Amino acid sequence: MKRLFLFLFLSISIVSLAQDKGFKWEDYTLPTDERIDAMVEAMTLEEKASQLLDVSKAIPRLNIPEYNWWNECLHGVARNGRATVFPQAIGLAATFDPELIQKVSTAISDEARAKFNISVKNGNRSRYAGLTFWTPNINIFRDPRWGRGQETYGEDPFLTSQIGIAFVKGLQGDDEKYLKAAACAKHYAVHSGPEEFRHEFDAIASPRDLYETYLPAFEALVKEADVEIVMGAYNRVLGEPACGSPFLLQEILREKWGFNGHIVSDCGAISDFHLYHKVTKNATESAALAINSGVDVNCGNTYKNLVDAVNKGLVTEDTIDVRLKTLLRTRFKLGLFDPVDANPFNNVGEEVICSDKHSDIALEAARKSLVLMTNKNNVLPLDPNINNLYVTGPQANNSEMLLGNYYGMSNRLVNVLEGITAAVGAGTTINYKQGCLPYRKNVNPIDWTTGEAKASDAIIAVLGITGAIEGEEGEAIASDTKGDRLKPYLPQNQIEFLKKLRKDNKKPIIVVMTGGSPMVIPEVEELADAILWAWYPGQEGGTAVADVIFGKVSPSGRLPLTFLKSIDQLPAYEDYNMAGRTYKFMENDPLFPFGFGLSYTKFEYSNAVLSAAKIKRGKSVTVECEVKNIGDRDGEEVVQAYLIQPGAGTEAPFKKLVAFKRIDIAKGETAKVKFEISSKLMSQISEEGEEILKKGEYSVVIGGSSPVKDMQRLGISSPVNASFVLK
Repeated sequence: MKRLFLFLFLSISIVSLAQDKGFKWEDYTLPTDERIDAMVEAMTLEEKASQLLDVSKAIPRLNIPEYNWWNECLHGVARNGRATVFPQAIGLAATFDPELIQKVSTAISDEARAKFNISVKNGNRSRYAGLTFWTPNINIFRDPRWGRGQETYGEDPFLTSQIGIAFVKGLQGDDEKYLKAAACAKHYAVHSGPEEFRHEFDAIASPRDLYETYLPAFEALVKEADVEIVMGAYNRVLGEPACGSPFLLQEILREKWGFNGHIVSDCGAISDFHLYHKVTKNATESAALAINSGVDVNCGNTYKNLVDAVNKGLVTEDTIDVRLKTLLRTRFKLGLFDPVDANPFNNVGEEVICSDKHSDIALEAARKSLVLMTNKNNVLPLDPNINNLYVTGPQANNSEMLLGNYYGMSNRLVNVLEGITAAVGAGTTINYKQGCLPYRKNVNPIDWTTGEAKASDAIIAVLGITGAIEGEEGEAIASDTKGDRLKPYLPQNQIEFLKKLRKDNKKPIIVVMTGGSPMVIPEVEELADAILWAWYPGQEGGTAVADVIFGKVSPSGRLPLTFLKSIDQLPAYEDYNMAGRTYKFMENDPLFPFGFGLSYTKFEYSNAVLSAAKIKRGKSVTVECEVKNIGDRDGEEVVQAYLIQPGAGTEAPFKKLVAFKRIDIAKGETAKVKFEISSKLMSQISEEGEEILKKGEYSVVIGGSSPVKDMQRLGISSPVNASFVLK
């Protein structure tokens, strides 16, 4: 026993001696706030200001290493070398599968930790080597012309919230003490183009639209996912720069929602105050406005003027201390000042990067993201032992179409031609020619493709666009509108090519479409026998497309946005009012509705039952129904519940998604699906922005798509509905 006491005494003494020789903030046995206070107290004003930039410089005298706050992982660790590439964000939304999305983001955070651990050992502390990821983008894809809509989870606030919550949880992990990585809800708020004017426009939204459409996903990620970071947008909102708005950053985000993480500006957004918004005169005033409004870290250089702002009395050092402590708390949550052995995430090794397990998850996500939009005469699936198959189109042999934007590098990219070639039987004759250029007419008028294609038993034409023509302001190098698609059509030369393939040809034409935004494609619907929408499907995209085309899996993706019949159905792009936008506020049927997607089997809905016919205000209601697979093969169905409220079409949306669930049903089997609709989901937003519950009759419509007038044209199974009265 004496030896044990002696051992414990010596151990404690050694630890104490080590701590005495170090700094107080290096003692991980102390409360975090005490460690942070000690660190900030030891810094000079200049050192404090240096830590509030996205490139936080090392402070050697205090043993504080450099840290770069900027990293990305929209659909895989991005811009940092080898990593698994999952489907683009809009494709992830098309899965309507939060459990799968959490699995995806867990894989991403595994690779993120592994790469970080290696980077630290190698002394690499550069941009894209850290653990603070500026993902996900939860802006509402309100207009198909926005080039960055591909980064979002679509047009619906509820779907965006559920997919976003799942992504954040997987990325940040579930350790009681440490964050695996830090996620970021961006771009706060009311931000969805035009890209050309993003540094200067003022997003004017009614209080109803603000609280009903633009803010719910941010609120959900703060309250339900405990997201660590929020990024302010470039634009103004109701007259105030988003990164200089006490209304957004303090009143709503901090006070109303209780956000306790840190706030980062979009890159260069603070300099926009004086350069474009003209709300300040110079960089010093801009730095003061941002930090006083609540921005903790400046992506950019404007905060280099903070010392000058303090000297001029525009900012107090106490304010800088508050912002710095908030920011440092994230580094401490990530375990960046703790011993290596204390943090379990430091054990994640290189073997997880681009692992077989993660490739399998990427394939599952790609398969579930693909949306079968038409299938005339059940032309799909094709027999993999088909005699003669012709593959053509500008995106068939183009691996760029797998990536979208904000992507990593993978050595496992499988494009559509490669996927199809691997899937067909050894005796199948398969030929390929590109056929047409992606965005302009062929220079050489000689056409060998069309005749050869018509001689085959079936044609697979891979058409569409890539991130070269839609994306962020400066990234879409083929765009003459800074990444936006002001004319959201399939390029006309591709339409003409499809017409040539169709002319005097009764053989099946399967069109695989690539792109991250909805297009106005009535001609494609008319000319093609089947349309499979592939998005930007990630590294396993070609395999997934082939698996669906040849029937290895049944398609089960659903549209997270609306495909219009005509651009005339759209309000002006610059108008941020929601009237006439998205499935929630459109009066006329679109070409393809939100939530839509075909399968190789059929589902029948029946027996909708509510927990009560009358509900007291403030109480939830439960609804259940039966879904039967009446087709001849197994399949997955995305069961969706929509609420139709009193005042629909005037004081409330025509309909709104309130629940969904992806279920696997074997042929001939029936599944029961049960949803609980909370009082919050029944609430409406008044013109003043107040949350209200209206008395009257409510209807719940449950089916495989958002309800439209012409269900038969689309081949949608008839939904079931049930009504209750809110007292």
